[in-house]
Amino acid sequence: DEVVKVIFDASPAAPGHILILPKNHYDDIYSMDDETAAHVFKVAVKLSKAYRKALDFDGLNIVQNNGEAAGQTVFHFHMHLIPRYKNAKNNDILIWDHEEFTPEEMAEIRDSLKM
Repeated sequence: DEVVKVIFDASPAAPGHILILPKNHYDDIYSMDDETAAHVFKVAVKLSKAYRKALDFDGLNIVQNNGEAAGQTVFHFHMHLIPRYKNAKNNDILIWDHEEFTPEEMAEIRDSLKM
């Protein structure tokens, strides 16, 4: 592929954990152009379907972190595809505590997102 590169994660969370990286440099999702972003996700969909047949996993996480506060440690955009297997060691890796917000808080957030 001339736009992206696919590699195995050097520190995988599960067997088959791979990364999709654009060949051009983008620090994060905020700096990426729409065409590259669309292509990255098209590749993710194709790989996910092929991977499900090949690895027979129970679930799949698609993870992409932006900024230190979100867990980004490598400042070149990359998307993780992480196969998940029932009763595997890292099945709880993406669990978080839920917060509650008032309807007014949610409306304020919604209204601030008008593009």
